[in-house]
Amino acid sequence: MAHYAVLDGSNIVTGVLTGKDETEAHPEGYSSWEDYISQKIVNGAKVVRTSYNTQNGVHLLGGTPFRGNFGGIGYIYDESNDVFYEPQPFDDWVLNTTTWNWEAP
Repeated sequence: MAHYAVLDGSNIVTGVLTGKDETEAHPEGYSSWEDYISQKIVNGAKVVRTSYNTQNGVHLLGGTPFRGNFGGIGYIYDESNDVFYEPQPFDDWVLNTTTWNWEAP
């Protein structure tokens, strides 16, 4: 089972869907499960796979971390770094680019 974050135009997660693993063959005519979900389920919204088991840049079950954090509703998807992180809680907090979490000054 895999999880897919649905993004708005500002790359903010608006929903999370459970779907097929990317190791399973995707439907003919689609390049990936992300593409299929985007076109068939969420009316063309951008969809990015996320890992329920990744938090703070660490895979909770000892596997390889995937995209920094689980992309929950309200999280930001940073396309250039290919990670999810929470919105900045306070203006003076700094994003730790190892854990992909905000740290107080």
